[in-house]
Amino acid sequence: MKQMSLFPILSFVVISFGVASVSAQICLNNGNFSSNSTFNANRRIILSFLPSNVTTQDGFYYNGSIGEGPNRVYARGMCIPGSTADDCSDCIKTASDGLVQSCPNQTEAYSWPGDPTLCLVSYSNTSFSGSVDSDGRVILTNTGDITSNITKFTEIWEDLVVRMLDIASAPKDTPSSSNNYYTANIIALNPFQDIFALMQCTPDLSSGDCDYCLRQSARDYQSCCGKKQGGVVMQQSCFFRWDLYAYSKAFDNIMVASPPPMTIRSIPPSAGAPANQNDNRPSNSHDRNRRGISTGIVVAITVPTVVIVFILFSLRFVLCPRRTSLQRTKYESDTDISTTNSLQYEFEAIEAATNKFSVSNKLGEGGYGEVYKGKLPNGTEVAVKRLSEMSGQDTRKFRNEVVLVSKLQHKNLVRLFGFCLQGDEKILIYEFVPNKSLDYYLFDPEKQGQLDWTRRYKIIGEIAQGILHLHQDSHPTIIYRDFKASNILLDADMNPKISDFGMATIFGMEETRGNSKWNAETLIYMSPEFAMHGKFSMKTDVYSFGILILEIISGKENSYLYQIDENTTAGNLVTYVWRLWTSGSQLELVDPAMRGNYKSNEVTRCIHIALLCIQENPEDRPMLSTIITMLTSNTTILPVPRLPGFFPQIRHN
Repeated sequence: MKQMSLFPILSFVVISFGVASVSAQICLNNGNFSSNSTFNANRRIILSFLPSNVTTQDGFYYNGSIGEGPNRVYARGMCIPGSTADDCSDCIKTASDGLVQSCPNQTEAYSWPGDPTLCLVSYSNTSFSGSVDSDGRVILTNTGDITSNITKFTEIWEDLVVRMLDIASAPKDTPSSSNNYYTANIIALNPFQDIFALMQCTPDLSSGDCDYCLRQSARDYQSCCGKKQGGVVMQQSCFFRWDLYAYSKAFDNIMVASPPPMTIRSIPPSAGAPANQNDNRPSNSHDRNRRGISTGIVVAITVPTVVIVFILFSLRFVLCPRRTSLQRTKYESDTDISTTNSLQYEFEAIEAATNKFSVSNKLGEGGYGEVYKGKLPNGTEVAVKRLSEMSGQDTRKFRNEVVLVSKLQHKNLVRLFGFCLQGDEKILIYEFVPNKSLDYYLFDPEKQGQLDWTRRYKIIGEIAQGILHLHQDSHPTIIYRDFKASNILLDADMNPKISDFGMATIFGMEETRGNSKWNAETLIYMSPEFAMHGKFSMKTDVYSFGILILEIISGKENSYLYQIDENTTAGNLVTYVWRLWTSGSQLELVDPAMRGNYKSNEVTRCIHIALLCIQENPEDRPMLSTIITMLTSNTTILPVPRLPGFFPQIRHN
């Protein structure tokens, strides 16, 4: 059995108007690491990125990992529905910082801070399995007791808890479900006092496991602390709290319900749950008769409801036979039909958004097709990529690949909103990123000055985060393969967003050698094993990232020919950098447009990392998680770079 420690367990102060706060960090002693270990560095990195990763996800839930082998750290974060992005980010950051401070060497820990919003942060050296983990369960109670009419209090409390369990753990996409394993409610205890209760499970649980986790929490609280004036039960997979005051913003818009007259009863176990808690967990089935509701009442409620729903559903087709504007097209698929339907747009709607693909709306043209600016009826600006002809492309595979790519959401990835299929037309609809691409600023002498070193250094770090998301948080893993400065877009705040990721799989380009999509611009970023033998892996993207770092520092393309003197040519960027590095004069690489306003130690470290990325042997190149550690930790000792993978100079006729 795992052991645990709490830092601190409880911080309750009972005063006349009932203000209390909960702050607990649960450190599970199932393994340890040293403070200077790679595991600790990875833990700090993934927790530092957790606030932004959580708030950029739909539903405010993120589950990811960083590192390899025994140094791999898994982390997840979650906020309650209805949280603002700022409140969620603050809560996740507070919890993350608390775990780093309070759990200095434990390989597993979690926290559920609850004021003013509720959030979960947990990390581990093993993957979160999607099942209930009761190790480390903690019960916190208020110091005050219920002193009057305990029978009535227990009756009202249990009725509220049972009804909330039914909502929070209902199977998703059913009428009674909250669709996110969460519910909050208020019920009147007496004319002057209310009970405020909140429940939540992590979305990776099944409906049955969520029911078991919350029901176990309620039973455990009731058996030990049923007369207290408030309490919290925390597990790694679920959270239950109640109190006699509104301790969270979640209650702001909830009406107080009057308690129905009923007889006192205890909370029954989950269907199939053993009486002995040391037995196995229950199956996912739910015994609906556990609520004590008679069959006659169920029929009396259900039949009229079904009839009303059927009438309303029929009227929808009579009164609204066809949606206008950006209507999604329906079709049959053997994958996620509802997800795919929500992503597919009609061709007429895309034509209207782009003014029939007018020249004035054209943003550019690349290897995959032309790009147009569009505007949806709700005012959202989009980038519409009209793909080149893809002969023989299976439309079902195209849909499935688009659905996969659309699920990848990260602050440094351009978001894919949807797609359109009509005849030979295949169109992708992306978020519009206003400040063009990185090469537009990087290689233009008149615009290079807009990118000072602070901004360039930040761009390098955030591009690394975006690639890491593709490599580690995509299932299956997406290897970019077409990485270059022109595919890095800059938003309104000049933050980088990687575009066109997943295009190789969408196009069905499994064999890449000799493909016309790989033009001269792309080849200068390619690793030797990819360019010459068609072999690609995550280390292929690492090589391209190393080339991009050198371009960001120098303001020159890799194909640029460097001249040492009138008679000596150093070759392209890779050749030139290696010559400078071996002679100890690497700072000569720095773009003159920065006018000496840079930190030499940061520039030198970035050049060093770039050289590690472009080593000839792919096995010598670091993984993206290691690269991020190198970029963010000055104490990490960098290995000596080996010979780069030189690529023959490309000549243009």
